[in-house]
Amino acid sequence: HVQLVESGGGSVQAGGSLRLSCAASGDISRRCMGWFRQAPGKEREGIYAIANAGFTRYADSVKGRFTISKDYAKNTLYLEMNSLKPEDTAMYYCAAGSYGGTCSYGQLLNENAYNYWGQGTQVTVS
Repeated sequence: HVQLVESGGGSVQAGGSLRLSCAASGDISRRCMGWFRQAPGKEREGIYAIANAGFTRYADSVKGRFTISKDYAKNTLYLEMNSLKPEDTAMYYCAAGSYGGTCSYGQLLNENAYNYWGQGTQVTVS
């Protein structure tokens, strides 16, 4: 079992940047990790994820603007978000897969691949 706590959300103007953090209570080195978001009235969508094997996958909507990274020493997942747009406004969630589990490229942005979820952090772009 692992607990996830997101931070770093806030309100920014279009074109601005934010860095989201997801602090995990345990080892993330052998877990698939991902960032999801949910805008009002819309379904939750996967936007960027990294497999325990190290490969990543991102949604077309964030291509060239967002970057995912892991700090194994701190058991923390990051999402660097640049050139933010109003359509990026959403609640952002961190998710973790089972320890030692694997996830394929096709599974990375599918919420069914993840067992643990944080409470979310709000990002508002105006």
